[in-house]
Amino acid sequence: MTTRLLTDAPNVVTVGAELFEQALAAQGVDVTPVDWRPPTMDAAVLATLASSGMANANQLAFDRLVAAEPMWVGIDTARDVVGIETGQFLHAGPPLTWERASGPMRGALIGAMLYEGMAATPDEAIAIAERGDIELAPCHSARAVGPMAGVVSPSMPMVRVHNDAFGNDAWCTLNEGLGKVLRYGAYADEVIERLTWMQDVLGPALADAIDHNGPLDLRSLIANALQMGDELHNRNRAATSLFVREFMPALLSTGRPTDQLAEIAAFINGNDHFFLNLVMPAAKAAADPCRDIEGSSMVVAMARNGTDFGIQLSGTGDAWFTAPAEVPDGLFLGDYSAEDANPDIGDSTITETAGVGGFAMAAAPAIVRFIGGEVADALAATQSMYGITIGEHPAFQIPILEFRGTPTGIDAVRIVRTGVVPFVNTGIAGKVAGTGQVGAGLVSPPMEVFVDAVTALADRLEEPSD
Repeated sequence: MTTRLLTDAPNVVTVGAELFEQALAAQGVDVTPVDWRPPTMDAAVLATLASSGMANANQLAFDRLVAAEPMWVGIDTARDVVGIETGQFLHAGPPLTWERASGPMRGALIGAMLYEGMAATPDEAIAIAERGDIELAPCHSARAVGPMAGVVSPSMPMVRVHNDAFGNDAWCTLNEGLGKVLRYGAYADEVIERLTWMQDVLGPALADAIDHNGPLDLRSLIANALQMGDELHNRNRAATSLFVREFMPALLSTGRPTDQLAEIAAFINGNDHFFLNLVMPAAKAAADPCRDIEGSSMVVAMARNGTDFGIQLSGTGDAWFTAPAEVPDGLFLGDYSAEDANPDIGDSTITETAGVGGFAMAAAPAIVRFIGGEVADALAATQSMYGITIGEHPAFQIPILEFRGTPTGIDAVRIVRTGVVPFVNTGIAGKVAGTGQVGAGLVSPPMEVFVDAVTALADRLEEPSD
């Protein structure tokens, strides 16, 4: 050993010593820097969890997550399936009030009131909300998810995804396309007209087609799309194409008027993100059976409402742990800039919760053209997520990583131990109500939500049993 030390070039690993690293590099020494940080919370709390059987609980939660068999089985109206009536709305993220709602969330609620006929003008809708004549609840509380603002009103058609492995359902609205759409807080006449067409034409036609076709295997479509360049959050081009190929014959067999069928086909085919509103409830259906496992630190919901970023853990029931949402960093459309951007918003982080989205960036290097960065960043993003997850998804594989399974099952304890937070890519909504989408990019969840959740889990485990 002494001889090698004197004759061979040194192999140097530095940990948190940037000045030392720079000095060695300046002398031509190869240096491997390690980005390590001390745990972000009391070691005693982590010790309590380590001795609690958490590993077994997390393994059970992970096994349920990857065993899910999400199938698209139908479409029904929100009134019928999530039980909301006129004046009641679901929204993305943790609980919220009108007073704390951001611009895009308010815009989406205004649009939903116009769509439901509760108000004739935006001003009337605002007055209704300010009087307290609306009721708000998170989509997650109704076994549903919604992209961006995620606003759901009673008349909206919702896709039903059934988890064949565990018998539970999850729900999501249909995707409107890009640009000025309700989910980004827009409420112009064209937005309301599109929603009405989706209610009267698109929803019923898709319902007929799924009845004719039978259940659609979403797990298989997701797995195939990952091997065709999608990551299933901000890139769904391959998945939507697979959907069109799989589903169009059934749609054409419904016997609807030719002009309707042409209009529907053009709408779906022209919207690369159509499949997002299927992968989201597929991920929700996969995550819900993982709830309420005593001692599990696995994240079962990660969501944003434009004001707060919130998470829920398997082992802490329905409790939300929240902190202020950050403004995403990314690429902006047209003349928009970071000054126009609203803080992070949407339930679409359920995709990362289930092992795709930002966690599968390595499968979709082309996404950097949409959100910014370099191809190497996409690979590094996925590789870094293996350190904060419980395992690898057996069905969701990444070709460029030798078909390694995507990092799956976010472990809040590993996050607070390492200081590494989940990697999230997202659309960016304009902060002024009615603006719509202004860009797309990346966002970092606030570390404090994971610290608070882990602390609550440890406190729960220390409580004396009855």
